[in-house]
Amino acid sequence: MLTETSPASRRWWALALIAIAQFMVIMDTSIIGVALPKIRADLGFSQENLSWVFNAYVIAFGGLLLLGGRLSDLLGARRIFAAGWIVLLAGSVVAGAAGEIWLELTGRALQGAGAALVAPSALTLLMMLFGGRPGELGKALSLYGAAAPAGGTAGVFLGGVISEYISWPWVFYINIPFALVALVASPALMPKGTARRGATDLLGAVTVTAGLAVAVFAVVRAPEAGWGSVQTAGGLAIAVVLLGAFLAIQARRRHSLVRLGIFRTPNLGAANLAQLLLGGAWIPMWYFLNLYLQQVLGLGAFASGSALVPMTTVIMLIMVAIAPRLAARWGAKAMIVSGLAVLALGLVWLSLVRPTGTYWVDVLPASLVAATGMALAFVPSLGTAMSSARPEEGGLASGIVNTSYQVGSALGLAAMTALATSLGANELGDAAALTTGQSAAFLGAAGIAAVGALVAGVTLRGRRAQGADTTNAASTHA
Repeated sequence: MLTETSPASRRWWALALIAIAQFMVIMDTSIIGVALPKIRADLGFSQENLSWVFNAYVIAFGGLLLLGGRLSDLLGARRIFAAGWIVLLAGSVVAGAAGEIWLELTGRALQGAGAALVAPSALTLLMMLFGGRPGELGKALSLYGAAAPAGGTAGVFLGGVISEYISWPWVFYINIPFALVALVASPALMPKGTARRGATDLLGAVTVTAGLAVAVFAVVRAPEAGWGSVQTAGGLAIAVVLLGAFLAIQARRRHSLVRLGIFRTPNLGAANLAQLLLGGAWIPMWYFLNLYLQQVLGLGAFASGSALVPMTTVIMLIMVAIAPRLAARWGAKAMIVSGLAVLALGLVWLSLVRPTGTYWVDVLPASLVAATGMALAFVPSLGTAMSSARPEEGGLASGIVNTSYQVGSALGLAAMTALATSLGANELGDAAALTTGQSAAFLGAAGIAAVGALVAGVTLRGRRAQGADTTNAASTHA
């Protein structure tokens, strides 16, 4: 029984549960990709609005991560970890049972809110368990880090299997048994922790989440409403006001959601900017590659999911086995810059896809190059952001870096969806038009990655010794 195991054994069982949490949070972003065409057909999404099945999760996840980190620090990580699983479970039930668009998006937003509580509290629990044991910490972080790319790989494959042979609601229902196991096991395995004094800053959480949602909505609707329309300009203006209000709230409150002074920490802001641009390039590629495989090449859900397994497997292998060694030798800055540059190259290659293309020629080689770049940049940029913060602000640093990536993902996907739609990506049944729009999205994402490489090269401080330390911390979020 768990209660009869040694403390050392309990630590590793607890790590397994924490790794499952990271696995599921990442899987919930990737598992829906292959199922999107069937969700569109059953619920009546338009092609240009289909990305909201992804965005509803990402906006809630990214917008509430800072609150999740703050609550973890204030109320205790174990309590917030359990609360996150409860919310994630409820969202999965709603999303799976949804018969209408608004209910589907509500369920996805609830899933994202649950993930925003689970992710930062999981990292805090890991550091509580292993932070005082340097001999075990590296191994624990590596095992935890491997859970994220494993979740990405499993999500793509399971999404194909479930969509092809069961039904798409089960891409959401699959969370239920994992949530129940976590809720039953965490009281016996996880350290209780202590609560601290402080305010939660709900107003800050509301303004940043609303600002992000309005910005994404305005960009997604821009091709239909017009980029110069009152609707688009007004939406973007409202988003700027809301995000500006969030910053003003943080600057004036004693117990703010984000201590703005943390961004004066060397390399923290630069590393988070790299994460934002990395998400803005990678997620549009993943989204439109799923659509190209199914809508242009005509692959079924299972075949499409299987087609992306090599790419995600390469990411997992590089993140776990290769990137830490390269970063230790060359330093974080060199890894981030070169990784973003390689990602840009892979995306340019993907933009050459043809209406009459094949997986082996048009997709596989280019996707492996892009995956290599993603894996090289992701680990050291996360590690740099995490290791730059003070130990007592671990939950905040975790929330910030996850938020940067999720915000970049949402805005990048919204912008590339608008670009692709304006060039024909909504013309279902017309392979040439679809390919033109999807190719434009790949090329636009390449531009984001290239900008990321340039910005990282200018803003990051190059410290060779930083590499070994930062990759350990990075593994916790990969």
